[in-house]
Amino acid sequence: MSKEERTIEERIELTIAVDNGRIDKYLVDEFDNMSRSKIQGLIEEGFIEVNDQEIKSNYKVQAGDQIIVSIPEAEAIDVIPEDIPLDIIYQDQDLIVLNKEQGMVVHPAPGHKSGTLVNALLYQIDDLSGINGEIRPGIVHRLDKDTSGIMVVAKNDEAHVALSEQLADRSMERTYWALVHGIMPHNQGSIDAPIGRDPRNRQRNAVVTEGKEAVSHFKLLEKFEDYSLLEVQLESGRTHQIRVHLNYIDFPIAGDELYGPRKTLEGKGQFLHARRIGFIHPRTGEKMIFEADLPKVFEEELEFLREHRENQ
Repeated sequence: MSKEERTIEERIELTIAVDNGRIDKYLVDEFDNMSRSKIQGLIEEGFIEVNDQEIKSNYKVQAGDQIIVSIPEAEAIDVIPEDIPLDIIYQDQDLIVLNKEQGMVVHPAPGHKSGTLVNALLYQIDDLSGINGEIRPGIVHRLDKDTSGIMVVAKNDEAHVALSEQLADRSMERTYWALVHGIMPHNQGSIDAPIGRDPRNRQRNAVVTEGKEAVSHFKLLEKFEDYSLLEVQLESGRTHQIRVHLNYIDFPIAGDELYGPRKTLEGKGQFLHARRIGFIHPRTGEKMIFEADLPKVFEEELEFLREHRENQ
């Protein structure tokens, strides 16, 4: 849809008193609810003008500039069923347990309107819970695009509510495996540090004093020459929690370019895998525990590191 066809939801006018550097950075500081990438997108589409002229993201804001920010209504996203293979571990009339592949987005959003887990579920599953609306049917919890592993999906609203309550009261077990930079000196430990938006980079979260409570427990599984394999269990469930917490204690996850060093191992994204999930079945009351195999690239990297360690 072109700019001219979009409905403007809000129009904001700003008059600049002093020079303020790049416009994208200035506007991110001005608007708490918009990321830098969102601002840059509005600039590219012509929704942000300076002195009645369209500009680029590197425009330097000057004293006396008149900035107009036009915020368009969100575009509706048609969620279309797609024939995409899924690794379903278990399924019954109430829920599905599956192993999400690395690189798959969980639900449609601007920039990811197809190829998502939801597109695949709609093709393969007749009934999904409707609590989260048309965009996220059945989705009780999510994994980052480049995090692989186990998820539970609700097929009806009753199951969705029961599973969500277990997430909220922290009785649902969620255990991950993470390959991290550095040799962990402790066999086990806990990280209790609040997480919120990183004030220096709005695309990231960080440990900040005003953040929300976040607790992660880790156990050392294996040591390599320059890496460690950890098992991490979530007590809370903040966005990017494991990635933020491990970076905070100076053991960033390998392959995580947002929170750690640039690409250091062969792979597409962070070496973080949701290994195990445990919950009470919403209908039967039975305790259920499932595990998801590591992706091939993760297994191969561990084998390489083991061989390299043994040859030292």
